[in-house]
Amino acid sequence: MIISQANVDDVADLAQLLWLDTHKEEPDQRSVDAFAVELAQWWAANRHSHLAFVARLLRPEIVGMAWVALVPRVPRPGASSRLSADIQSVFVTPEKRGQGIGSALVGAAAEHATCLGAARVTVHSGRTAVPVYERLGFESSRQLLQRTASR
Repeated sequence: MIISQANVDDVADLAQLLWLDTHKEEPDQRSVDAFAVELAQWWAANRHSHLAFVARLLRPEIVGMAWVALVPRVPRPGASSRLSADIQSVFVTPEKRGQGIGSALVGAAAEHATCLGAARVTVHSGRTAVPVYERLGFESSRQLLQRTASR
């Protein structure tokens, strides 16, 4: 398995994985190709704050992804360059799950964010993945709160 940072040539594969991950929950009438165009435009506008990591096996096809959003924080005296990071959109193709690919992707994304200076890396996880993130060193925090948009 090879874990690497994604580049613009990977957008179609990333779009396919995002499509597979969410199309049942959020049906979209557009094609995967149309979504790939939208993703490419979004990523071009957000490349400075969102990095994607991909997993490849022996063949060049991408079998998994993990995104990391880098969030600049307000400077403080003595700390003018503060950064936080959030792991997002982790997905491994169903037939490749259970092989450590997701863990390797999350590890690479979190390590990269830390190397860039992120003091904290967070993740918003579904219940079934919580034990996986805990094995990777993530801990629940009573200080990290969220407010959802009222509908």
